[in-house]
Amino acid sequence: MKTSHRNPFARVLLAFIFLVVSASGLRAQLSAPSAQQQQAAPRIGTITIKFVGMANVSEQIVRANMSLREESELDESLIDRDIRSLYRTGLFEFIEVKRESRPGNVVNLVVDVTPKFRVLAVQFDGNKKYKERRLLKEIKTASNGALDERQIKDDAQKIYEFYQKSGYNQAQITYSIDRNRETGFGTVTFKIREGARVKISAVNFVGNDHIKAKKLRKEMETRKWHMFSWLTGSGRLKDDEFDEDLGKLRDYYKEEGYLDVEIPEDKITFDYPKPDKLVITLRVTEGRQYRIGDISFSGNKIYSSRLLRYVPRQKKGQIFVPSKLDKDIETMEDFYGRDGYLETRVRLVRKPNLQTGNIDIEYQITESEKFQVESINIEGNTKTKSIVIIRELALGPGDVFSSVLMKVSKLRLENTRFFEDPVNVTPESTNIPGRRNLKIAVTEARTGNLTFGAGFSSLERAVVFAEVTQSNFDLFNRRSFFQGDGQKFRLRFQIGSQSSEVILAFEEPWFLERELSLGFQLLRTSSDYNSSFYEEIRTGGEVYLRKRLFYWLESRLSYSYEIISIDNVSTSAPSQIQFLAGESTTSKINLSLTQDTRDKIINTTRGNYATLDLGLAGGPFGGDNNYYKIEFRGSKFFPIAEFQEQVISVIGRVGVADSFGDSDKPQTRTITNPLTGLPETSLPFTLGVPFYDRYYLGGPQTLRGFEFRTVGPKDSNGEPLGGNTYGFVSIEYSLDVVKPVRAALFYDGGFVNTDPYDFSPADYNDNIGIGLRLFVAGAPLSLDFGIPLTGDKFNKQGTQFNFSFGTRF
Repeated sequence: MKTSHRNPFARVLLAFIFLVVSASGLRAQLSAPSAQQQQAAPRIGTITIKFVGMANVSEQIVRANMSLREESELDESLIDRDIRSLYRTGLFEFIEVKRESRPGNVVNLVVDVTPKFRVLAVQFDGNKKYKERRLLKEIKTASNGALDERQIKDDAQKIYEFYQKSGYNQAQITYSIDRNRETGFGTVTFKIREGARVKISAVNFVGNDHIKAKKLRKEMETRKWHMFSWLTGSGRLKDDEFDEDLGKLRDYYKEEGYLDVEIPEDKITFDYPKPDKLVITLRVTEGRQYRIGDISFSGNKIYSSRLLRYVPRQKKGQIFVPSKLDKDIETMEDFYGRDGYLETRVRLVRKPNLQTGNIDIEYQITESEKFQVESINIEGNTKTKSIVIIRELALGPGDVFSSVLMKVSKLRLENTRFFEDPVNVTPESTNIPGRRNLKIAVTEARTGNLTFGAGFSSLERAVVFAEVTQSNFDLFNRRSFFQGDGQKFRLRFQIGSQSSEVILAFEEPWFLERELSLGFQLLRTSSDYNSSFYEEIRTGGEVYLRKRLFYWLESRLSYSYEIISIDNVSTSAPSQIQFLAGESTTSKINLSLTQDTRDKIINTTRGNYATLDLGLAGGPFGGDNNYYKIEFRGSKFFPIAEFQEQVISVIGRVGVADSFGDSDKPQTRTITNPLTGLPETSLPFTLGVPFYDRYYLGGPQTLRGFEFRTVGPKDSNGEPLGGNTYGFVSIEYSLDVVKPVRAALFYDGGFVNTDPYDFSPADYNDNIGIGLRLFVAGAPLSLDFGIPLTGDKFNKQGTQFNFSFGTRF
């Protein structure tokens, strides 16, 4: 053998034999699968449904939820899928599929199913206050459904929560299940012990040595029952609400510097002096009040610690308020960010000082490099042009990337109301050192509205209107349905029993790509509710420029031209009205300066509004009327309590009108003598300011205890003629009854005098009243009931009920 292994010929021969044997084996392996493939796949013979235990489910339901069919190929994946499908019905406890092999490559299937108990009926025992039909709405367990004890337990908790929210906080809910194993059905009975319906008579505190109980109660939703509780839903004990209140109380104490405060839940007592009265007593362990100790900075190289000390508002010796310190961290990061150090991060470290008992603060600063704006990337503007977004930004390419200006840009974009809130404005990294892109992601909002309908007011009676508005209008882009350029468009038609109007308005907010608004308005209005002696029709237009001078001051310069027609004048009308029968024209220029810091236009809670209006008609501008007007309107809103959002508003107005030129010269015209009904030449008459442009008070927007325009000078028969000087004040207290309904108490007072610059309050009229503020079809509606206090023999006609749409300022 040794010799043969050394023989080269022998070794070649052995290798050849090995290759032949290996090839034969490989062919055998390759041919084996093909033989198996030629064997036919097993087929399903019969499918038998076998119930284990009670059979409270029909065989048809089982087969309806299976895709396996007799005489089809056996597919293991279909078996698994059918099992999952049957479990999903919730009708079965256990499912098993057994296989029985038969000759001819046939497999019979036996599906063993163990059905769950079914619900025969749901019953309630002990419920006196609420009927079964009402309680069934609170639960998911239902007749003929699967009997799931976990669900029944959840349903018992739901019933308890329902009773508790209704004031039955001593209610006890248990359940029992009566199973019949022969039928497979069970009866579920919820046993209810309602107890008395409890009102909270007091919420007391023990251990609150430094904070009054009155302040603590304001932080809670769980409150004493009061006269409005039936509307607000308060005055009842609700577990989830009470748990949130405990968290609010702890947070409030920490905001007052009591960081170690404890309000243990196991020491809260619930006493029932009467079955339907509840007294809650909370025991507080306040601990000590912490103050801020030494303030230090670390890691700062760009700015000195001496400078950084002026940035935080919280100073040494002040009460340690966590939320204000968190705000100071944000302020300090903004301080760095305004100069482009965007990625600077500030971490606050608290260090208790055992010697002073205060908490020392260290601001640990990780400074970043300075960044500039590389480019602006805009996403999501499918209809709004990019230029409309860019011109609202306070940042541009090449500018220092200020985080403060980035927030200003975000606020400006949101204020356009072109996009859904929030608008995302963020820095985006680039491959260029010291550069970041400004990324803006928006979601287009609906900016156009088509509204139509009918209404009724105490002033204009019944009206029918239709209005089209578009706040993101594009006059020259019909492909996008005239949207996307930021222009303003309004078209309104209104027809009423006592008035009608047509208004077309347009505004370009960035005229010549400058922050300067150019707009115009065309209108035709007619009304006969001003007086029973005539109908007033105004046709004309206005063009204006509007610009924001400062962040808080806006200016508006306008020119208007109107043709005023006094038609259908009664022969018994006062001579001043007859004197102006027919058409006259007013050509006027107007300048207004406005400051508006209100938090919201409707249901304002804080801020102020002030506008100074200067108008000049006639003179160099032509027209039949020559006069000027100076008017100031202001309002201030004071939030006095967070509870029910209580607000006091103070509104004041004062105005003067005076004529000049031809309007001061005596004139004569042909009028109708009210006694004879014949035309005759009037005595010389000085027109002054025409009666339709004078000041009037009374009605839903001014003195709400008087009829429209009835406060002011009148003729001998009581017909209002208006005045040239007026003053007005209104004080209103309002609070939420239940959102969005508010109640109001108000006082209105004012005077209108004939002569210019006559501010004598001798003819002062005033009223008190109550009102409601609510929303109807998305518009604010005011309902006011006014009671006159001081008036004259013509206008003090008793109480007035006014309702109107809109808001006062």
